[in-house]
Amino acid sequence: MIGALAEIASGRKLFIDTYDRKTKETKVGIMQVAPEVAQWLGKELGYKRYDIEDNTNLLYWPLVNVYFGAAYAKWLFSCDDKQRTEEFVVRAYKGGKKKASHKSTSPIFQHYLYVKENLLSIRQPEICNELTSGPESLSSTEAQLIYWDSKVSEADMEAMWKHPDVYKEWTKSGERRGNVRFSHDAKKRPYLSRVEVKVNLAVAEIIISRHLGTRGSKPEALAALAEVCSMRFVHGVSTRTGLMGIDYPTAEWLSRDCGYRAYTVISVDDLYNPFVSMYFGASYLAWLSRYEGREQSYEFIVQAYLGGPENVNLQETGPLWNQFLEALALCQDPKKENSSCCIL
Repeated sequence: MIGALAEIASGRKLFIDTYDRKTKETKVGIMQVAPEVAQWLGKELGYKRYDIEDNTNLLYWPLVNVYFGAAYAKWLFSCDDKQRTEEFVVRAYKGGKKKASHKSTSPIFQHYLYVKENLLSIRQPEICNELTSGPESLSSTEAQLIYWDSKVSEADMEAMWKHPDVYKEWTKSGERRGNVRFSHDAKKRPYLSRVEVKVNLAVAEIIISRHLGTRGSKPEALAALAEVCSMRFVHGVSTRTGLMGIDYPTAEWLSRDCGYRAYTVISVDDLYNPFVSMYFGASYLAWLSRYEGREQSYEFIVQAYLGGPENVNLQETGPLWNQFLEALALCQDPKKENSSCCIL
């Protein structure tokens, strides 16, 4: 896809500038990236592998340009709180979001498909060999799946396998070390299914015991928040990033200014790791518990987490609090007599 975008954006020319009179925007390089867009991707979404803040001429370097072009294309797939198609992304990338559905950009997508097909035909033998060689060969459907082992560190995976509930669950479902699958919905989006609630709880337990201790939330509370924020989708839903709905600026702030550095967050991609998302979600709860320098109630903490501390109204029982309590009931062990006042 990126190769085809480079073709339709610049004709694969490295040192080309184009100026749009309407937007007064200059796009540069092989992927035709605007310096303002690249700077925004770095500041707001954490794409800081290359620092162009003081030298936007670095965008002429192919690796830098492709890095920011690919990041922008990835953002377009979920821009404006909607799941976008490949056609929308391609037409928006070249012609702008406003014209992504206009007939004037239809030829762009047709050209893109032609270029992409040629690129795939070149790579097809290589791809087929990767999928069919050896005893561990994968079907094309399996190759599209996302695995725990590709998201999570070896140390965290080892901790998961040592957790009795996880070991039992994964063994029962036939998972193998080094190759543990996420559940996927019809759109191939990874998520934690209802039967994997114990796995979700295990991640929370490991995060709390390792890094937060008494400052942390109960595992059931974190699991319930994951239900409300993301419906347990690993990449999050709508504007909420990752399992716990913590966006990159918040995670970076918690790390930089509040000292929560058990996990490194370099870009938004890091928050698609369930452990990282859970850690910063628990960290944010810990920070909210002392919001404005005083001990806050449990209802305030939950409402502040889900809707922002400035929007909390404790005079009325809001829908966010009710959603949380319903999710909590699904996560709690019915044999325990925990009330909603001791969950955090």
